[in-house]
Amino acid sequence: MSSYSKAAQQWATFARAWYLLDAKMQPPGKIAEMCELILQGKHKPVYHALSDVGDHAVIINTRHIAFSGNKWKQKVYSSHTGYPGGFTQVTAAELHRKDPTAIVKLAIYGMLPKNLLRRTMMQRLHLFADDNIPEEMRKNLVELLPQPRKVPRRLDEYTQEEIDAFPRVWIP
Repeated sequence: MSSYSKAAQQWATFARAWYLLDAKMQPPGKIAEMCELILQGKHKPVYHALSDVGDHAVIINTRHIAFSGNKWKQKVYSSHTGYPGGFTQVTAAELHRKDPTAIVKLAIYGMLPKNLLRRTMMQRLHLFADDNIPEEMRKNLVELLPQPRKVPRRLDEYTQEEIDAFPRVWIP
């Protein structure tokens, strides 16, 4: 007789938290890495692989994700309809143009464990192309997760004092 299932079931019943993650200028793999921990519930002390104790993850600004290198043109997403001649390949840029949330969704789906709980975990994932979140979701948010990568600032975002204090490499 094991007691872990009752404790995990009780925890899952009363403690489904909602976490917010801003995906602006972040690589999809890093976003997926953070979200799969939240969706599985690995951050909780009562985590067990066979129990469903994960939380909700709300990801905003998926339209503004960043790939390194030349991945927008070189990364290919494949699918097959199951019929002869039904194999299709789409580059990351084309897929992102068609659906701004698809790349992040596929990255998270690929990182989750390949078992019967995967679809249930994906139902707790909420993706938004911009930063507009419905009010009923916004009131449930518990915590804003830190971005996995520091967002670089544009040149027009620096003050004149910061520009003057920057060390000069070459003086004409």
